[in-house]
Amino acid sequence: MTSSRPTASARSWPGRASSSRTARRAPPGFVPESAVMIPSPSTSLVMPDYWDEACKHLVRRDRVMKKLIPRFGEARLQTRGDAFTTLARSIIGQQISVKSAQSVWGRFVALLQPGADPVVTPPAVLALTIDTMRTAGLSLRKVDYLRDLAQHFVDGAVHETSWADMDDEAIIDELVAIRGIGRWTAEMFLIFHLMRPNVLPLDDVGLIKGISLNYFSGEPVSRAEAREVGDAWAPYRTVATWYLWRSLDPLPADR
Repeated sequence: MTSSRPTASARSWPGRASSSRTARRAPPGFVPESAVMIPSPSTSLVMPDYWDEACKHLVRRDRVMKKLIPRFGEARLQTRGDAFTTLARSIIGQQISVKSAQSVWGRFVALLQPGADPVVTPPAVLALTIDTMRTAGLSLRKVDYLRDLAQHFVDGAVHETSWADMDDEAIIDELVAIRGIGRWTAEMFLIFHLMRPNVLPLDDVGLIKGISLNYFSGEPVSRAEAREVGDAWAPYRTVATWYLWRSLDPLPADR
């Protein structure tokens, strides 16, 4: 996996997942995932060091990218936070508004270590009873999802320390085995947490809309057509996808 370096601010995930297996929602900017996944200010902020080379590559090879990339200046894909917290916030944010998700998350975190700066860890989550977790405003389904997520981390079924040596599909397979996490969520995790350079999330309606508007004059685009366009961006499909999201939502929310 490519290395990262510190930087100054972070960008959002696009539209939130609606469910674990059928996660297709509004384009980026309508409900920014970053508003549901705000990590601790103490965590380091990083950006991928392949970004500038990717931009040069895409500008040389793609007429749309040649126009889009210069529009956003120094904007970059950036992230911070740990894997477990990121996935837990994603689960809590499903199917509810950003404001509601922030409120539920705040109450949930307060259960872990009231009156202090709590650290969200798998053992801490498993130590809570189901009834206690429900008091944060969580549905029984989300409680089940969160406990399953925590159990996967505790049992070592999530090989976080090995992800750097695993390919994208292997990580996706590992994540979708967790209840409440579908392929879309796993791909967003690859892009916005692991910052993998070559992810093409074909289930994301924002990507499809961006391809339609920028490559097909707004005409409907099939999955096969979107894949054909995206394949031409390799090995930097993540970067091209990010710029198409920005073409729909030029002012992404900071984390």
